[in-house]
Amino acid sequence: MTDQTRIILLAHGSSDPQWCRTFESLAEPTLEAVPQSVVAYMELSAPSLEQVVSESVHQGFQRFVVLPLFLAAGRHLRKDVPAMIATLEEQYDTTISLAPPIGENPHLGQAIRSVVEDTLEASHG
Repeated sequence: MTDQTRIILLAHGSSDPQWCRTFESLAEPTLEAVPQSVVAYMELSAPSLEQVVSESVHQGFQRFVVLPLFLAAGRHLRKDVPAMIATLEEQYDTTISLAPPIGENPHLGQAIRSVVEDTLEASHG
């Protein structure tokens, strides 16, 4: 398994379980289609990024890609998450890449358009 990369879908986290369920539902199609993908939270929720990396290293993963489920890169993605990643890379002797936030991907814009079109259609039905 050492050649596999663990994909970590990173959400901010919240003390509200309903908030977490929303992100877990959004991640479900990916988790089902990409077996090496998991959800982690930056703070306030479990599993944390550190927990996921620790467990994954013990399972044999040595490479990680963190895909932030954030709409844009704010302070967390410019400073906090890179600092966390640097610490985890050193602690677990692993490689962790930080992908751009999902909000920067044009596919999300297309998905929003589809939701708007569905909403308009439902309001006229």
